[in-house]
Amino acid sequence: MAKRNLLNLEAVTKAFDIRALLDGVSLGVNEADRIGIVGRNGDGKSTLLKIMAGIEEPDSGRISKAGSTNIGFLNQRDLAEENLTVREVVLGNSILHEWARDTRIREVLTGLFGGINEELFSRKIVTLSGGERRRVNLAKLLIGDFDLLLLDEPTNHLDIEGVSWLAEYLKSLKKVAVIVITHDRWFLDEIADQIWEVVEGNILTYEGGYSAYVLSKAERGRQNTVEDRKRNALIRKELAWLRRGAPARTAKPKFRIDAANTLIANEPPPRNETELLNFAANRLGNTVFEIHQATISAGEKLILENLYWNIGPGDRIGIVGINGAGKTTLVRALLGQVLASAGKITTGVTVKAAFLSQHLEELDPTWRVLEAVEKIANQVQLGNGKELSASQLCEKLGFDTDLQWTPVGDLSGGERRRLQLTRLLMDSPNVLLLDEPTNDFDVETLTALEDLLDSFGGTLLVISHDRYFLERVCDRFVGLLGDRKLSDLPGGIEQYLTLRNNLRPVTNVLLNSSVKSNGSNIVAIRDSKREIAKYERQISKLEIEISELESKQVELAFDHLKLLEVMGELTNAVAKKVEAEELWLMETSKLEELEN
Repeated sequence: MAKRNLLNLEAVTKAFDIRALLDGVSLGVNEADRIGIVGRNGDGKSTLLKIMAGIEEPDSGRISKAGSTNIGFLNQRDLAEENLTVREVVLGNSILHEWARDTRIREVLTGLFGGINEELFSRKIVTLSGGERRRVNLAKLLIGDFDLLLLDEPTNHLDIEGVSWLAEYLKSLKKVAVIVITHDRWFLDEIADQIWEVVEGNILTYEGGYSAYVLSKAERGRQNTVEDRKRNALIRKELAWLRRGAPARTAKPKFRIDAANTLIANEPPPRNETELLNFAANRLGNTVFEIHQATISAGEKLILENLYWNIGPGDRIGIVGINGAGKTTLVRALLGQVLASAGKITTGVTVKAAFLSQHLEELDPTWRVLEAVEKIANQVQLGNGKELSASQLCEKLGFDTDLQWTPVGDLSGGERRRLQLTRLLMDSPNVLLLDEPTNDFDVETLTALEDLLDSFGGTLLVISHDRYFLERVCDRFVGLLGDRKLSDLPGGIEQYLTLRNNLRPVTNVLLNSSVKSNGSNIVAIRDSKREIAKYERQISKLEIEISELESKQVELAFDHLKLLEVMGELTNAVAKKVEAEELWLMETSKLEELEN
Protein backbone atom coordinates (compact mmCIF):
# COMPACT_ATOMS: atom_id res chain seq x y z
CA MET A 1 0.00 0.00 0.00
CA ALA A 2 1.40 3.39 -1.07
CA LYS A 3 2.26 5.87 1.66
CA ARG A 4 0.29 9.12 1.83
CA ASN A 5 2.26 12.17 0.71
CA LEU A 6 2.40 14.86 3.42
CA LEU A 7 4.67 17.66 2.23
CA ASN A 8 6.61 18.69 -0.90
CA LEU A 9 9.30 21.30 -1.55
CA GLU A 10 9.68 22.40 -5.17
CA ALA A 11 12.72 24.42 -6.29
CA VAL A 12 12.95 26.15 -2.90
CA THR A 13 15.60 28.85 -2.52
CA LYS A 14 16.56 30.74 0.63
CA ALA A 15 19.51 33.12 1.05
CA PHE A 16 20.92 35.38 3.75
CA ASP A 17 22.91 38.32 2.43
CA ILE A 18 24.66 36.88 -0.64
CA ARG A 19 24.96 33.32 0.70
CA ALA A 20 22.43 30.75 -0.53
CA LEU A 21 21.52 28.32 2.27
CA LEU A 22 19.06 26.48 0.02
CA ASP A 23 19.48 26.63 -3.74
CA GLY A 24 16.63 25.13 -5.74
CA VAL A 25 15.85 22.31 -3.31
CA SER A 26 13.12 19.79 -4.23
CA LEU A 27 12.12 17.11 -1.74
CA GLY A 28 9.10 15.14 -0.56
CA VAL A 29 7.96 13.71 2.78
CA ASN A 30 5.59 10.75 3.06
CA GLU A 31 3.67 9.15 5.91
CA ALA A 32 5.88 7.26 8.43
CA ASP A 33 9.15 8.60 6.94
CA ARG A 34 12.03 8.82 9.42
CA ILE A 35 14.54 11.42 8.24
CA GLY A 36 17.69 12.72 9.94
CA ILE A 37 19.25 16.02 8.82
CA VAL A 38 23.01 16.53 9.15
CA GLY A 39 25.45 19.21 8.04
CA ARG A 40 27.83 21.79 9.38
CA ASN A 41 26.64 24.46 11.79
CA GLY A 42 25.36 27.43 9.81
CA ASP A 43 24.71 25.52 6.59
CA GLY A 44 20.92 25.90 6.81
CA LYS A 45 19.55 22.85 8.64
CA SER A 46 17.30 24.85 10.99
CA THR A 47 16.27 27.16 8.14
CA LEU A 48 15.10 24.15 6.12
CA LEU A 49 13.00 22.91 9.05
CA LYS A 50 11.44 26.36 9.62
CA ILE A 51 10.47 26.61 5.96
CA MET A 52 8.85 23.17 6.12
CA ALA A 53 6.98 24.23 9.27
CA GLY A 54 5.75 27.43 7.58
CA ILE A 55 7.55 29.66 10.07
CA GLU A 56 9.78 31.18 7.36
CA GLU A 57 8.95 31.84 3.74
CA PRO A 58 11.30 30.78 0.93
CA ASP A 59 12.72 33.42 -1.39
CA SER A 60 11.43 31.39 -4.31
CA GLY A 61 9.89 27.99 -4.97
CA ARG A 62 6.79 26.38 -3.55
CA ILE A 63 5.79 24.44 -0.43
CA SER A 64 2.75 22.19 -0.88
CA LYS A 65 1.07 20.35 1.97
CA ALA A 66 -1.72 17.79 1.97
CA GLY A 67 -4.83 19.55 3.25
CA SER A 68 -5.30 17.37 6.34
CA THR A 69 -1.61 17.24 7.33
CA ASN A 70 -1.00 18.49 10.88
CA ILE A 71 2.61 19.55 11.51
CA GLY A 72 4.28 19.83 14.94
CA PHE A 73 7.55 21.76 15.31
CA LEU A 74 10.12 21.70 18.13
CA ASN A 75 12.25 24.84 17.86
CA GLN A 76 15.69 25.23 19.44
CA ARG A 77 14.38 28.40 21.09
CA ASP A 78 11.79 28.21 23.85
CA LEU A 79 8.55 29.83 22.70
CA ALA A 80 6.30 29.06 25.71
CA GLU A 81 4.70 31.97 27.56
CA GLU A 82 6.75 32.50 30.72
CA ASN A 83 3.79 33.26 33.00
CA LEU A 84 2.05 29.96 32.28
CA THR A 85 2.53 26.92 34.51
CA VAL A 86 4.03 23.67 33.27
CA ARG A 87 0.61 22.02 33.53
CA GLU A 88 -0.99 24.74 31.38
CA VAL A 89 1.69 24.44 28.69
CA VAL A 90 1.73 20.64 28.52
CA LEU A 91 -1.91 19.73 29.18
CA GLY A 92 -3.76 22.97 28.50
CA ASN A 93 -7.14 23.17 30.22
CA SER A 94 -7.67 19.40 30.30
CA ILE A 95 -8.84 18.05 33.62
CA LEU A 96 -7.47 14.91 35.24
CA HIS A 97 -9.90 12.30 33.94
CA GLU A 98 -9.58 13.58 30.36
CA TRP A 99 -5.89 12.72 30.04
CA ALA A 100 -5.22 10.22 32.85
CA ARG A 101 -6.91 7.42 30.86
CA ASP A 102 -4.79 8.15 27.78
CA THR A 103 -1.87 5.69 27.87
CA ARG A 104 0.12 7.74 25.34
CA ILE A 105 0.00 10.87 27.52
CA ARG A 106 0.94 8.88 30.62
CA GLU A 107 3.85 7.30 28.74
CA VAL A 108 5.20 10.70 27.65
CA LEU A 109 4.90 12.23 31.12
CA THR A 110 6.57 9.22 32.70
CA GLY A 111 9.35 9.12 30.10
CA LEU A 112 10.21 12.82 30.37
CA PHE A 113 9.30 13.67 33.99
CA GLY A 114 9.17 10.29 35.76
CA GLY A 115 5.41 10.69 36.18
CA ILE A 116 3.27 13.55 37.48
CA ASN A 117 5.36 15.76 39.73
CA GLU A 118 2.79 18.14 41.23
CA GLU A 119 5.46 20.57 42.44
CA LEU A 120 7.02 20.77 38.96
CA PHE A 121 3.66 21.03 37.17
CA SER A 122 2.60 23.99 39.34
CA ARG A 123 5.76 25.99 38.58
CA LYS A 124 5.78 28.82 36.05
CA ILE A 125 7.86 28.50 32.89
CA VAL A 126 10.00 31.50 33.88
CA THR A 127 11.40 29.57 36.87
CA LEU A 128 12.54 26.54 34.83
CA SER A 129 16.09 25.75 33.70
CA GLY A 130 16.93 25.33 30.01
CA GLY A 131 16.80 21.55 30.34
CA GLU A 132 13.42 21.60 32.10
CA ARG A 133 11.96 23.93 29.47
CA ARG A 134 13.20 21.61 26.74
CA ARG A 135 11.42 18.64 28.30
CA VAL A 136 8.22 20.69 28.74
CA ASN A 137 8.17 21.72 25.06
CA LEU A 138 8.98 18.17 23.97
CA ALA A 139 6.17 16.75 26.14
CA LYS A 140 3.66 19.23 24.72
CA LEU A 141 4.62 18.23 21.19
CA LEU A 142 4.66 14.47 21.73
CA ILE A 143 1.18 14.30 23.27
CA GLY A 144 -0.29 16.28 20.36
CA ASP A 145 -2.04 14.72 17.38
CA PHE A 146 0.38 15.31 14.48
CA ASP A 147 1.05 13.68 11.11
CA LEU A 148 4.55 15.17 10.80
CA LEU A 149 6.98 16.03 13.62
CA LEU A 150 9.84 18.45 12.88
CA LEU A 151 12.39 18.25 15.71
CA ASP A 152 15.36 20.63 15.98
CA GLU A 153 17.94 19.14 18.40
CA PRO A 154 15.41 17.22 20.55
CA THR A 155 18.16 15.42 22.52
CA ASN A 156 19.66 18.63 23.92
CA HIS A 157 19.61 18.55 27.75
CA LEU A 158 18.48 14.89 27.80
CA ASP A 159 20.65 12.33 29.59
CA ILE A 160 21.44 8.89 28.14
CA GLU A 161 18.25 7.41 29.59
CA GLY A 162 16.13 10.22 28.20
CA VAL A 163 17.63 9.88 24.71
CA SER A 164 17.06 6.11 24.79
CA TRP A 165 13.42 6.57 25.83
CA LEU A 166 12.78 9.22 23.14
CA ALA A 167 14.18 6.95 20.41
CA GLU A 168 11.93 4.08 21.47
CA TYR A 169 8.88 6.34 21.70
CA LEU A 170 9.38 7.84 18.23
CA LYS A 171 9.82 4.37 16.76
CA SER A 172 6.46 3.40 18.27
CA LEU A 173 4.65 6.13 16.26
CA LYS A 174 3.94 3.93 13.27
CA LYS A 175 2.13 6.41 10.98
CA VAL A 176 3.75 9.67 12.05
CA ALA A 177 6.56 11.06 9.89
CA VAL A 178 9.57 12.39 11.84
CA ILE A 179 12.28 14.76 10.59
CA VAL A 180 15.04 15.48 13.10
CA ILE A 181 18.15 17.65 13.29
CA THR A 182 20.62 16.25 15.82
CA HIS A 183 24.33 15.77 16.41
CA ASP A 184 23.55 12.59 18.39
CA ARG A 185 24.64 9.90 15.93
CA TRP A 186 23.41 7.00 18.06
CA PHE A 187 19.96 8.60 18.03
CA LEU A 188 20.13 9.01 14.24
CA ASP A 189 21.06 5.36 13.78
CA GLU A 190 18.16 4.28 15.97
CA ILE A 191 15.32 6.21 14.34
CA ALA A 192 16.31 7.30 10.81
CA ASP A 193 15.70 5.40 7.58
CA GLN A 194 16.88 8.36 5.48
CA ILE A 195 19.60 10.99 5.93
CA TRP A 196 19.49 14.43 4.33
CA GLU A 197 22.84 16.23 4.25
CA VAL A 198 22.69 20.01 3.84
CA VAL A 199 25.82 21.10 2.01
CA GLU A 200 26.52 24.22 -0.09
CA GLY A 201 22.86 24.99 -0.67
CA ASN A 202 21.96 21.47 -1.78
CA ILE A 203 20.37 18.48 -0.05
CA LEU A 204 22.09 15.14 -0.63
CA THR A 205 19.89 12.17 0.28
CA TYR A 206 21.01 8.80 1.62
CA GLU A 207 19.04 5.66 2.39
CA GLY A 208 19.33 4.20 5.91
CA GLY A 209 20.56 5.62 9.22
CA TYR A 210 23.86 7.20 10.19
CA SER A 211 25.88 4.03 9.58
CA ALA A 212 24.50 3.75 6.04
CA TYR A 213 25.21 7.44 5.50
CA VAL A 214 28.86 6.97 6.50
CA LEU A 215 29.21 4.05 4.08
CA SER A 216 27.58 5.92 1.20
CA LYS A 217 29.77 8.98 1.76
CA ALA A 218 32.84 6.77 1.83
CA GLU A 219 31.83 5.18 -1.46
CA ARG A 220 31.25 8.60 -3.02
CA GLY A 221 34.48 9.80 -1.47
CA ARG A 222 36.57 7.37 -3.49
CA GLN A 223 35.60 9.37 -6.56
CA ASN A 224 36.33 12.78 -5.06
CA THR A 225 39.22 15.13 -5.75
CA VAL A 226 42.56 15.22 -3.94
CA GLU A 227 41.42 18.20 -1.80
CA ASP A 228 38.81 16.00 -0.13
CA ARG A 229 41.09 13.07 0.72
CA LYS A 230 41.70 14.18 4.30
CA ARG A 231 37.97 14.40 4.99
CA ASN A 232 37.34 11.05 3.31
CA ALA A 233 40.01 9.41 5.49
CA LEU A 234 38.02 10.42 8.57
CA ILE A 235 34.86 8.91 7.08
CA ARG A 236 36.66 5.64 6.24
CA LYS A 237 38.11 5.51 9.76
CA GLU A 238 34.70 6.03 11.33
CA LEU A 239 33.20 3.36 9.07
CA ALA A 240 35.91 0.96 10.22
CA TRP A 241 34.97 1.66 13.82
CA LEU A 242 31.29 1.16 13.10
CA ARG A 243 32.04 -2.29 11.73
CA ARG A 244 34.51 -3.26 14.46
CA GLY A 245 33.06 -1.29 17.34
CA ALA A 246 30.24 -1.65 19.85
CA PRO A 247 28.65 -5.14 19.78
CA ALA A 248 25.16 -3.64 20.09
CA ARG A 249 25.73 -1.78 16.82
CA THR A 250 27.17 -4.66 14.79
CA ALA A 251 24.34 -6.94 15.89
CA LYS A 252 21.92 -5.09 13.60
CA PRO A 253 23.92 -3.36 10.80
CA LYS A 254 21.91 -1.04 8.59
CA PHE A 255 24.20 -1.04 5.58
CA ARG A 256 25.52 -3.49 3.03
CA ILE A 257 28.04 -5.73 4.81
CA ASP A 258 29.91 -6.89 1.71
CA ALA A 259 30.41 -3.36 0.43
CA ALA A 260 31.59 -2.20 3.85
CA ASN A 261 34.06 -5.08 4.19
CA THR A 262 35.50 -4.37 0.74
CA LEU A 263 35.85 -0.68 1.47
CA ILE A 264 37.71 -1.12 4.77
CA ALA A 265 39.67 -4.29 3.95
CA ASN A 266 42.99 -2.46 4.25
CA GLU A 267 41.90 0.14 6.79
CA PRO A 268 43.81 -0.11 10.11
CA PRO A 269 41.92 0.07 13.42
CA PRO A 270 41.09 3.63 14.53
CA ARG A 271 43.68 3.36 17.32
CA ASN A 272 46.88 1.35 17.63
CA GLU A 273 46.35 0.31 21.25
CA THR A 274 49.85 -1.18 21.68
CA GLU A 275 51.65 1.96 20.50
CA LEU A 276 49.44 4.28 22.53
CA LEU A 277 49.83 2.21 25.69
CA ASN A 278 53.60 2.13 25.26
CA PHE A 279 53.68 5.90 24.78
CA ALA A 280 51.44 6.44 27.83
CA ALA A 281 53.60 4.18 30.00
CA ASN A 282 56.75 6.03 28.96
CA ARG A 283 55.30 9.48 29.66
CA LEU A 284 53.18 8.67 32.70
CA GLY A 285 54.91 5.84 34.52
CA ASN A 286 52.78 3.26 36.29
CA THR A 287 50.67 5.61 38.44
CA VAL A 288 48.10 8.11 37.22
CA PHE A 289 45.38 8.22 39.92
CA GLU A 290 45.02 5.78 42.83
CA ILE A 291 42.05 6.04 45.20
CA HIS A 292 42.04 4.06 48.46
CA GLN A 293 39.01 3.91 50.81
CA ALA A 294 37.97 7.41 49.77
CA THR A 295 34.77 9.17 50.77
CA ILE A 296 33.79 11.98 48.41
CA SER A 297 31.08 14.51 49.18
CA ALA A 298 29.61 17.65 47.66
CA GLY A 299 28.68 19.86 50.59
CA GLU A 300 26.61 17.68 52.91
CA LYS A 301 25.71 15.27 50.11
CA LEU A 302 27.64 11.97 50.20
CA ILE A 303 28.57 10.94 46.65
CA LEU A 304 30.87 7.94 47.11
CA GLU A 305 32.18 6.05 50.13
CA ASN A 306 34.91 3.46 50.64
CA LEU A 307 35.96 3.89 47.02
CA TYR A 308 38.85 1.91 45.54
CA TRP A 309 39.74 2.94 42.00
CA ASN A 310 42.99 2.82 40.05
CA ILE A 311 43.40 4.71 36.79
CA GLY A 312 46.43 3.67 34.80
CA PRO A 313 48.45 4.98 31.84
CA GLY A 314 46.56 4.77 28.57
CA ASP A 315 43.15 4.13 30.18
CA ARG A 316 40.22 5.56 28.20
CA ILE A 317 37.24 5.65 30.58
CA GLY A 318 33.70 6.94 30.09
CA ILE A 319 31.84 8.11 33.21
CA VAL A 320 28.03 7.91 33.06
CA GLY A 321 25.19 8.73 35.47
CA ILE A 322 22.06 10.83 35.76
CA ASN A 323 22.26 14.61 36.16
CA GLY A 324 23.32 15.43 39.70
CA ALA A 325 24.82 11.98 40.40
CA GLY A 326 28.24 13.50 41.18
CA LYS A 327 30.21 12.81 37.99
CA THR A 328 31.82 16.25 37.88
CA THR A 329 32.51 16.14 41.63
CA LEU A 330 34.36 12.83 41.16
CA VAL A 331 36.55 14.30 38.42
CA ARG A 332 37.27 17.41 40.49
CA ALA A 333 38.28 15.15 43.39
CA LEU A 334 40.85 13.48 41.12
CA LEU A 335 42.23 16.92 40.29
CA GLY A 336 42.36 17.94 43.95
CA GLN A 337 39.70 20.63 43.50
CA VAL A 338 37.40 18.70 45.86
CA LEU A 339 39.02 17.12 48.92
CA ALA A 340 38.12 13.60 50.00
CA SER A 341 36.60 13.61 53.49
CA ALA A 342 38.19 10.22 54.18
CA GLY A 343 40.69 7.94 52.50
CA LYS A 344 43.47 8.87 50.12
CA ILE A 345 43.77 10.00 46.49
CA THR A 346 47.27 9.69 45.01
CA THR A 347 48.33 11.44 41.81
CA GLY A 348 51.35 10.21 39.83
CA VAL A 349 54.35 12.52 39.89
CA THR A 350 54.49 12.63 36.07
CA VAL A 351 50.81 13.52 35.61
CA LYS A 352 50.12 16.69 33.63
CA ALA A 353 46.33 16.98 33.60
CA ALA A 354 44.03 19.21 31.55
CA PHE A 355 40.35 19.64 32.41
CA LEU A 356 37.64 20.87 30.04
CA SER A 357 34.78 21.95 32.28
CA GLN A 358 31.18 22.65 31.27
CA HIS A 359 31.54 26.31 32.26
CA LEU A 360 34.45 27.78 30.34
CA GLU A 361 36.62 30.71 31.24
CA GLU A 362 36.15 33.80 29.10
CA LEU A 363 39.02 34.50 26.72
CA ASP A 364 40.32 37.95 25.85
CA PRO A 365 37.80 39.02 23.18
CA THR A 366 40.44 41.07 21.33
CA TRP A 367 42.66 38.05 20.60
CA ARG A 368 42.55 36.35 17.24
CA VAL A 369 41.77 32.63 17.32
CA LEU A 370 45.25 31.56 16.19
CA GLU A 371 46.84 34.09 18.57
CA ALA A 372 44.88 32.61 21.52
CA VAL A 373 46.22 29.14 20.66
CA GLU A 374 49.83 30.23 20.00
CA LYS A 375 49.93 31.90 23.42
CA ILE A 376 49.96 28.34 24.80
CA ALA A 377 52.38 26.77 22.32
CA ASN A 378 53.32 26.70 18.64
CA GLN A 379 53.52 22.91 18.39
CA VAL A 380 51.70 20.04 20.10
CA GLN A 381 53.07 16.52 20.58
CA LEU A 382 50.34 13.88 20.31
CA GLY A 383 52.67 10.91 20.79
CA ASN A 384 54.40 8.34 18.59
CA GLY A 385 56.22 11.11 16.74
CA LYS A 386 52.95 12.82 15.74
CA GLU A 387 53.20 16.59 15.87
CA LEU A 388 50.80 19.34 14.88
CA SER A 389 51.31 23.08 14.59
CA ALA A 390 48.87 25.48 16.23
CA SER A 391 47.32 26.24 12.85
CA GLN A 392 46.98 22.53 11.95
CA LEU A 393 45.28 21.74 15.26
CA CYS A 394 42.90 24.69 14.79
CA GLU A 395 42.02 23.37 11.35
CA LYS A 396 41.36 19.87 12.69
CA LEU A 397 38.83 21.32 15.16
CA GLY A 398 36.96 23.34 12.56
CA PHE A 399 38.84 26.68 12.44
CA ASP A 400 39.71 27.13 8.79
CA THR A 401 42.32 29.66 7.63
CA ASP A 402 39.87 32.60 7.57
CA LEU A 403 38.30 31.74 10.94
CA GLN A 404 41.75 31.54 12.57
CA TRP A 405 42.03 35.32 12.17
CA THR A 406 38.59 36.03 13.62
CA PRO A 407 38.51 37.94 16.96
CA VAL A 408 37.52 35.73 19.90
CA GLY A 409 34.72 38.17 20.76
CA ASP A 410 33.01 37.33 17.44
CA LEU A 411 32.89 33.57 18.05
CA SER A 412 29.72 31.64 18.91
CA GLY A 413 29.42 29.62 22.12
CA GLY A 414 30.26 26.38 20.32
CA GLU A 415 33.29 27.95 18.62
CA ARG A 416 34.61 29.25 21.95
CA ARG A 417 34.27 25.77 23.39
CA ARG A 418 36.29 24.39 20.50
CA LEU A 419 38.90 27.08 21.07
CA GLN A 420 39.24 26.22 24.75
CA LEU A 421 39.68 22.54 23.87
CA THR A 422 42.33 23.48 21.29
CA ARG A 423 44.23 25.50 23.91
CA LEU A 424 44.09 22.59 26.38
CA LEU A 425 45.57 20.21 23.80
CA MET A 426 48.31 22.68 22.85
CA ASP A 427 49.62 22.49 26.41
CA SER A 428 50.55 18.81 25.72
CA PRO A 429 48.78 17.18 28.69
CA ASN A 430 49.23 13.46 29.32
CA VAL A 431 45.90 13.16 31.19
CA LEU A 432 42.78 14.65 29.63
CA LEU A 433 39.50 15.05 31.55
CA LEU A 434 36.53 16.18 29.46
CA ASP A 435 33.18 17.22 30.95
CA GLU A 436 30.47 17.24 28.23
CA PRO A 437 32.94 18.03 25.42
CA THR A 438 30.38 17.53 22.61
CA ASN A 439 28.09 20.45 23.50
CA ASP A 440 27.35 22.68 20.46
CA PHE A 441 29.43 20.58 18.04
CA ASP A 442 28.11 19.47 14.65
CA VAL A 443 28.67 15.92 13.35
CA GLU A 444 31.74 16.82 11.27
CA THR A 445 33.46 18.54 14.20
CA LEU A 446 32.67 15.56 16.45
CA THR A 447 34.23 13.20 13.91
CA ALA A 448 37.37 15.37 13.73
CA LEU A 449 37.57 15.50 17.56
CA GLU A 450 37.27 11.71 17.76
CA ASP A 451 40.05 11.33 15.19
CA LEU A 452 42.23 13.67 17.23
CA LEU A 453 41.56 11.73 20.45
CA ASP A 454 42.47 8.49 18.63
CA SER A 455 46.00 9.89 18.44
CA PHE A 456 46.10 10.97 22.08
CA GLY A 457 48.51 8.66 23.87
CA GLY A 458 47.70 9.65 27.44
CA THR A 459 44.93 8.78 29.87
CA LEU A 460 41.42 9.95 28.92
CA LEU A 461 38.36 10.38 31.17
CA VAL A 462 35.11 11.55 29.57
CA ILE A 463 31.77 12.63 31.06
CA SER A 464 29.14 12.82 28.34
CA HIS A 465 25.48 12.14 27.51
CA ASP A 466 26.48 11.52 23.88
CA ARG A 467 26.36 7.74 23.73
CA TYR A 468 27.98 7.47 20.30
CA PHE A 469 30.91 9.68 21.32
CA LEU A 470 31.48 7.68 24.51
CA GLU A 471 31.45 4.35 22.67
CA ARG A 472 33.70 5.79 19.98
CA VAL A 473 36.54 7.16 22.14
CA CYS A 474 36.37 5.09 25.37
CA ASP A 475 37.32 1.47 26.02
CA ARG A 476 35.91 1.14 29.56
CA PHE A 477 32.90 2.54 31.39
CA VAL A 478 32.02 3.26 35.00
CA GLY A 479 28.71 4.49 36.36
CA LEU A 480 27.31 6.39 39.33
CA LEU A 481 23.93 4.83 40.05
CA GLY A 482 23.04 6.76 43.20
CA ASP A 483 24.08 3.95 45.59
CA ARG A 484 27.31 5.67 46.75
CA LYS A 485 29.38 3.22 44.71
CA LEU A 486 31.30 3.48 41.47
CA SER A 487 30.11 0.55 39.35
CA ASP A 488 32.32 -1.01 36.69
CA LEU A 489 30.33 -1.51 33.46
CA PRO A 490 31.96 -4.21 31.31
CA GLY A 491 28.74 -4.32 29.27
CA GLY A 492 29.01 -0.60 28.47
CA ILE A 493 26.05 1.75 28.08
CA GLU A 494 23.55 -1.09 27.63
CA GLN A 495 24.50 -2.48 31.04
CA TYR A 496 24.13 0.98 32.59
CA LEU A 497 20.61 1.38 31.18
CA THR A 498 19.66 -2.09 32.40
CA LEU A 499 20.92 -1.34 35.92
CA ARG A 500 19.09 1.99 35.96
CA ASN A 501 15.84 0.34 34.88
CA ASN A 502 16.21 -2.24 37.66
CA LEU A 503 16.74 0.53 40.23
CA ARG A 504 13.73 2.56 39.12
CA PRO A 505 10.77 1.87 41.44
CA VAL A 506 7.49 0.70 39.97
CA THR A 507 4.95 3.30 41.09
CA ASN A 508 1.58 4.62 40.04
CA VAL A 509 2.22 7.97 38.36
CA LEU A 510 -1.33 9.34 38.65
CA LEU A 511 -1.99 12.25 40.97
CA ASN A 512 -4.40 10.25 43.09
CA SER A 513 -2.01 7.34 43.64
CA SER A 514 -1.55 6.29 47.24
CA VAL A 515 1.65 5.21 48.95
CA LYS A 516 1.46 1.91 50.77
CA SER A 517 3.39 2.62 53.93
CA ASN A 518 2.98 2.50 57.66
CA GLY A 519 2.17 5.51 59.82
CA SER A 520 5.78 6.41 60.62
CA ASN A 521 6.77 6.32 56.95
CA ILE A 522 4.01 8.76 56.01
CA VAL A 523 5.60 11.51 58.11
CA ALA A 524 9.07 10.75 56.75
CA ILE A 525 7.78 10.78 53.15
CA ARG A 526 6.05 14.11 53.70
CA ASP A 527 9.23 15.65 55.14
CA SER A 528 11.33 14.23 52.31
CA LYS A 529 9.03 15.72 49.67
CA ARG A 530 9.31 19.11 51.38
CA GLU A 531 13.11 18.89 51.25
CA ILE A 532 13.01 17.94 47.57
CA ALA A 533 10.74 20.89 46.78
CA LYS A 534 13.10 23.19 48.71
CA TYR A 535 16.16 22.05 46.71
CA GLU A 536 14.25 22.37 43.43
CA ARG A 537 13.40 25.99 44.28
CA GLN A 538 17.05 26.66 45.12
CA ILE A 539 18.18 25.12 41.84
CA SER A 540 15.66 27.19 39.85
CA LYS A 541 16.83 30.43 41.45
CA LEU A 542 20.48 29.56 40.85
CA GLU A 543 19.81 28.69 37.21
CA ILE A 544 18.20 32.09 36.70
CA GLU A 545 21.19 33.74 38.41
CA ILE A 546 23.65 31.77 36.24
CA SER A 547 21.77 32.74 33.07
CA GLU A 548 21.86 36.42 34.05
CA LEU A 549 25.60 36.24 34.85
CA GLU A 550 26.34 34.55 31.54
CA SER A 551 24.47 37.36 29.76
CA LYS A 552 26.53 39.90 31.70
CA GLN A 553 29.72 38.20 30.50
CA VAL A 554 28.78 38.97 26.92
CA GLU A 555 27.86 42.59 27.77
CA LEU A 556 31.14 43.15 29.65
CA ALA A 557 33.36 41.46 27.08
CA PHE A 558 35.55 44.57 26.78
CA ASP A 559 35.57 45.60 30.46
CA HIS A 560 38.15 43.17 31.87
CA LEU A 561 37.89 44.21 35.55
CA LYS A 562 34.12 43.86 35.72
CA LEU A 563 34.32 40.70 33.62
CA LEU A 564 36.62 39.07 36.19
CA GLU A 565 34.20 40.03 38.96
CA VAL A 566 31.25 38.51 37.10
CA MET A 567 33.27 35.34 36.35
CA GLY A 568 33.92 34.93 40.07
CA GLU A 569 30.23 35.29 40.86
CA LEU A 570 29.41 32.78 38.10
CA THR A 571 31.87 30.24 39.50
CA ASN A 572 30.29 30.53 42.96
CA ALA A 573 26.77 30.21 41.56
CA VAL A 574 27.70 27.11 39.54
CA ALA A 575 29.28 25.51 42.63
CA LYS A 576 26.13 26.21 44.69
CA LYS A 577 23.94 24.73 41.94
CA VAL A 578 26.06 21.55 41.78
CA GLU A 579 25.79 21.19 45.56
CA ALA A 580 22.01 21.75 45.50
CA GLU A 581 21.58 19.20 42.70
CA GLU A 582 23.54 16.59 44.61
CA LEU A 583 21.53 17.21 47.80
CA TRP A 584 18.36 16.89 45.71
CA LEU A 585 19.60 13.55 44.35
CA MET A 586 20.32 12.22 47.83
CA GLU A 587 16.86 13.25 49.08
CA THR A 588 15.22 11.73 46.00
CA SER A 589 16.98 8.41 46.64
CA LYS A 590 15.85 8.56 50.26
CA LEU A 591 12.24 9.14 49.15
CA GLU A 592 12.36 6.16 46.80
CA GLU A 593 13.54 3.93 49.64
CA LEU A 594 10.73 5.17 51.90
CA GLU A 595 8.07 4.62 49.25
CA ASN A 596 9.30 1.10 48.58
